Amino acid sequence: MTQPEPADRRVLSQPALADLGEVPADSRWVRSRGPLLHLLDYGPEGRPPLVVVPGITSPAISMDFVVRGLTDLVRPVVLDVRGRGLSDNGDAYDLDTYARDVEAVVRGLRLERPILLGHSMGARIVAATAAAGRIDARGSVLVDPPMSGPGRGPYPTTLETFLGQLDQARAGATADDVAASWPRWPRREQELRARWMGSISRDAIVATHAGFESEDFFAIWPSVPAPTVLIHGGDSPVVTAAGAEEAAKANPEASVVDVPGTGHMVFWDDPAAALEATREALRSLV
Repeated sequence: MTQPEPADRRVLSQPALADLGEVPADSRWVRSRGPLLHLLDYGPEGRPPLVVVPGITSPAISMDFVVRGLTDLVRPVVLDVRGRGLSDNGDAYDLDTYARDVEAVVRGLRLERPILLGHSMGARIVAATAAAGRIDARGSVLVDPPMSGPGRGPYPTTLETFLGQLDQARAGATADDVAASWPRWPRREQELRARWMGSISRDAIVATHAGFESEDFFAIWPSVPAPTVLIHGGDSPVVTAAGAEEAAKANPEASVVDVPGTGHMVFWDDPAAALEATREALRSLV
């Protein structure tokens, strides 16, 4: 008798796994209060560690094209956030739980005074981790963190859009399908999105998207210690000009930098400009 598929069936194809063979990083594993977390460690160990936390639908490999351009400054270690990529599912997907995972990574890999960098959801996680102060971080870089929350406008991308993209990926989406939604992206990033999107837990997306509405970024952001840099897309609907101004006032010691002509997917919209802004931020922290 055929067993029914689990409701939250994650899909990772052989071509997706083959992508890892082209990435100049070693897989590392850390357990965080249950889930086993996967990371891509780019080395070298002699440089300041940089813990990179991707967005809501971005496994670790999606940041490969970014961190390759940083290894002369830092040692990037990119996290498959729980429920994504090769990491296990979790029983919770709230900001404090995500922050505890980052802390587990820092302790498990014995990373001394790391810099924390996150994009989108990852930026909110980095803010929560830095504000909690339970690890000794050298500084933080937040790239276009969702500023939605209680009493604020909704997150610009609806839950239905994310779940539609997930269903499309699990049905066998191609890079051309991704290009229809993200025409500005480099072709390799469209291909990786098509192959890896299916690895993400539906439950993780649903719970995290709900957190974008219920967990207030501005309740955390003023407590993020210096040095910290907030990078945002000049045309981002997630961090608008008004949001960037509010962020600068709420945390006066932070540096706020915009990347002109980019939306929320800053790195993907203009890789060269976003990389240079990130390198400049890291130079100030290193």
